[in-house]
Amino acid sequence: MQRTRRRTEDEVTFQLTPMIDMTFLLLIFFMVTARLTDQKVSIPLELPQAENAVDPDTQDNREIINIDAEGTYYIGDQSATDGELKAYLLERFKTSPPLRIYVRADRKARSEQTKKLVRMATEAGATHVIVGTLNR
Repeated sequence: MQRTRRRTEDEVTFQLTPMIDMTFLLLIFFMVTARLTDQKVSIPLELPQAENAVDPDTQDNREIINIDAEGTYYIGDQSATDGELKAYLLERFKTSPPLRIYVRADRKARSEQTKKLVRMATEAGATHVIVGTLNR
């Protein structure tokens, strides 16, 4: 004698549609954030080389500031004057501290530009400033 199991109305079933919706939302989120990160380092620079260059533990929550060979500052892919950069760093520190800076300076940029940027960052309240280099 074989028993057949009847399906009751209160039996729990797995709904696949919400899972697919969440997967697509996460996919879109990561695609957009990856695109924003790429834009911050899209300025073509020739970074200096260092024998003891080390990758930082994390680059999360770092503002990326680029300095090209002519000494122009870039926030993302937008050029900025000294005053605009200082105002941006102050506002960034107020909205979401701590302020951590990743400086990408072209090897032909004058060191005075990098020192000026580090000074502006510390005045704005930066806790960590790292300079991008290539390992030989």
